[in-house]
Amino acid sequence: MTTTREDRTTEDLKALAEQAGRDLEDADALEILQWAADTFGRRFCVTSSMEDAVVAHLASRALPGVDVVFLDTGYHFPETIGTRDAVEAVMDVNVITLTPRQSVAEQDAEYGPKLHDRDPDLCCKLRKVQPLEEGLKGYLAWATGLRRDESETRANTPVVGWDEKRQKVKISPIAKWTQDDVDAYVAEHGVLTNPLLMDGYTSVGCAPCTRRVLEGEDARAGRWAGRAKTECGLHL
Repeated sequence: MTTTREDRTTEDLKALAEQAGRDLEDADALEILQWAADTFGRRFCVTSSMEDAVVAHLASRALPGVDVVFLDTGYHFPETIGTRDAVEAVMDVNVITLTPRQSVAEQDAEYGPKLHDRDPDLCCKLRKVQPLEEGLKGYLAWATGLRRDESETRANTPVVGWDEKRQKVKISPIAKWTQDDVDAYVAEHGVLTNPLLMDGYTSVGCAPCTRRVLEGEDARAGRWAGRAKTECGLHL
């Protein structure tokens, strides 16, 4: 009896992810995404912060019309929203925008203004982590733009792994890439990038928690600067 995508158990998916992580470690990014498309079909999506559209572009080559999930936290730079709109307009993808349960005003009323300054972990949980968990429920696998060279916390990112928190296959097709690889792909394919990357930002998140990076700093040093926090919680 053939096991369909719908029939796979959590144990099946976990074993599949772990095996694929080994088998695809030396594969190129497009091969990894082609495997995802062939294995999961429309139960596979890409998440994007709209820092750039590299993974979305790669995925659209493997699965035209692929769902690209974007979290609109209510705190994004206008440039980020503009990048999302441009990606939706010119690329062969289906952009799905997720929003938190509360607007910024509603959150301020319940928790007080500028929660991001007082408790950034809670703010990220409310505006990123919870909406993504809801938004990914219909998928078996999701792809991210995580790279091993971005920070110490991402150094061991597998190209295919198991997302224990969400019980899904997690794919990081450009995990082995460097910034030079990203830049080369952008130049070769004319991929859309966030204009802030040309204005001193090397990692783009919510406006209140993102600053320009100084010379010699880590690529993610502009996120939650001055705090021990280095991740929003989506990848923990």
